[in-house]
Amino acid sequence: MMFNYVALVSQTTNLPNWQVQMVAAALQIQISRDFTPIWGIDATVSAFDMLDDVPAGYWPILIKDNIGFPGAAGIHLDQNKQPFGLVQYSNRWSLTASHEILEILVDPMGNRTISAPSIKSEQGYVQYLMEVCDPSEAESFTYQINGVIVSDFYTPDFFLPRPSGNVRYSFTGAIEAPRTILKGGYISWRDPSTNHWWQQTWFTGDAPTIVDLGVQDTASESARTVIDRITTKGRDNPTSLVGLPQNDKLLQDQAKLFGAVNQANKINAATLNEQVEQIRKTATPQQA
Repeated sequence: MMFNYVALVSQTTNLPNWQVQMVAAALQIQISRDFTPIWGIDATVSAFDMLDDVPAGYWPILIKDNIGFPGAAGIHLDQNKQPFGLVQYSNRWSLTASHEILEILVDPMGNRTISAPSIKSEQGYVQYLMEVCDPSEAESFTYQINGVIVSDFYTPDFFLPRPSGNVRYSFTGAIEAPRTILKGGYISWRDPSTNHWWQQTWFTGDAPTIVDLGVQDTASESARTVIDRITTKGRDNPTSLVGLPQNDKLLQDQAKLFGAVNQANKINAATLNEQVEQIRKTATPQQA
């Protein structure tokens, strides 16, 4: 089984430390409980106060107030060809972090593809870029762990040639057929017969559309970086950058649960501190 180390680092003053810790804990549960049994890839997720504190060998996920431009979001490679992620801070940053971490685990270098029948009928087998959260990335298909919003992700069966009974195509079950995207999602592939990249998106309207992206230079950058940049340009105000409306029910539910969990944590900490203090007061010199 593959094992990896991920560092969650906030570089924004908008996030209290307890919230970063809470999200890191939820993402750890998502990986260990939900993701690893399906994909056979494991990881630890740890929160660090500063990038300087991150040990060598960890893959940093950085949350920033301003990542410069929309195409900068996502997974990149450093000068040593090690992956790191950039997450734009917003009120749905936990969902974006979940999305990026799951995708970095499946494809650290950003070039992993899988051969399967094309969803474009006149094409044969094509090479799908493995971005496990993209087809069902919209907030409508998320779920919560201890109040933290996390991303749905597809399973390896997502690429089956045809539907099969008793098969789960995504963790939440939102995706009900192979190689199917949901509203707000997308999927990308390369046709080896022409070397053209293609994409099916469902950002607007009542049905998905297929777009020919043409031949793309993936020699100097990963395929994921190139395709994600094109995808971001084709979207109006992606919520991963601007956040959710304040009246969004999912966001309101998370805020309530965050508050409740934070209050419970404070009560538990106060109770334990009181118990420790009682032990100290009653301890004999030999026990102290």
